[in-house]
Amino acid sequence: VENSRQAYALMCGNLFDNPAKKLKMIGITGTNGKTTSAFLIKDLLQQMGKQVGLMGTVQNMIGSQIIPAKFTTPQPYELNALLSQMYKSGCEYAVMETSSQALAQNRLYGIKFDVGVFTNLTQDHLDYHKTMENYFDAKCLLFQNSEKIVVNYDDPYGKKVAERFKDKEVITFSDRDNTADYTARNIEYSSKNVKFLMVAKGSINRVDFPMPGEYSVHNAMGAALALIALGFDETDVCTALNHVHGVKGRCEILVKEPFTVICDYAHTDDGLKNVLSSLRPFVKGRFIVLFGCAGERDSAKRILMAHAVADYADYVFLTSDNPRGENPQSIIDSVSGYFDEKKVPYTAEVDRRKAINSALNMLQYNDTLILCGKGHEDYQVLNGITVYLDEHDIVKKFMDNYNKEN
Repeated sequence: VENSRQAYALMCGNLFDNPAKKLKMIGITGTNGKTTSAFLIKDLLQQMGKQVGLMGTVQNMIGSQIIPAKFTTPQPYELNALLSQMYKSGCEYAVMETSSQALAQNRLYGIKFDVGVFTNLTQDHLDYHKTMENYFDAKCLLFQNSEKIVVNYDDPYGKKVAERFKDKEVITFSDRDNTADYTARNIEYSSKNVKFLMVAKGSINRVDFPMPGEYSVHNAMGAALALIALGFDETDVCTALNHVHGVKGRCEILVKEPFTVICDYAHTDDGLKNVLSSLRPFVKGRFIVLFGCAGERDSAKRILMAHAVADYADYVFLTSDNPRGENPQSIIDSVSGYFDEKKVPYTAEVDRRKAINSALNMLQYNDTLILCGKGHEDYQVLNGITVYLDEHDIVKKFMDNYNKEN
């Protein structure tokens, strides 16, 4: 065959009787926000009384059944097996995170999407794609096979998506550009939620969304418009947005008092900037940020991540993320000088578990600690070995001891 990956994807679809053709397919792509958007869309559809399957970074789901996820987007055989099981279990909709690597590798070849959602594009995965244009082109493969496209118009690449696919039905959203189809106005931020009016020609709907930050406005609007593109009533969808649940490892509050501990998956400079800038105005004490840079991945983004952290943190714990086969101390050394230069106080600790406990022991009344990079993950990859490390457990054990002593 001319392209074995494409042929294999088609064969896997045929083997399982092409389940994607029997489901309404929603695909989400972008650097940040895919997981939150996927869970939001699933939540909204379920509030509308629909049976929904989900594939993504945190886990795969068939209704309420949880299936562990190895990749953000599975290989064609597993992908079609999951879609088939979703259909046989009564699901009407399948919501998928579609990674740039999966799209470039034709894992989704032959699948048509009812709606494709674009969240944003910032530097990531250049170890694989080499250039931002290659990265962008890979993302656009989703929209070539989408009937309708929902686009974050505040992202420069979002405007490129809208222009490239102007012959299709493109729905744009923004929190600042009035030329978009839907705009967020009268935005009110707090540490727990964001309130805004979602305005379009002929409609205004009030939203009280239970996740903080400007990026949450984008996530909320993108998810809502995916349903609106599918034909659901605007008012019903916006009302449902007020009742969605949070997502594990996405600005997840682990401790509320006497200090605050938050867990977030942010592992790019843009992701860090988004979550830290959203929380910073509401921090009453010190803002302590724990993060690390991944090994054997795009090293150019490490200094950008350090820059994002230095802009907002009062104190930094510089530690390991997933070093993989790279020397973890050398990863830390590659960015520690930046904090010296900016005179941002920090502690460098290779052992992430020790770093977390040191950060927790440092907390005083009204301080906020955010653990960045792992989110939902309960492991670390060290020298090719995957070891158990769940920040939720570490924090829980610390708080159990803390409460006994206090």
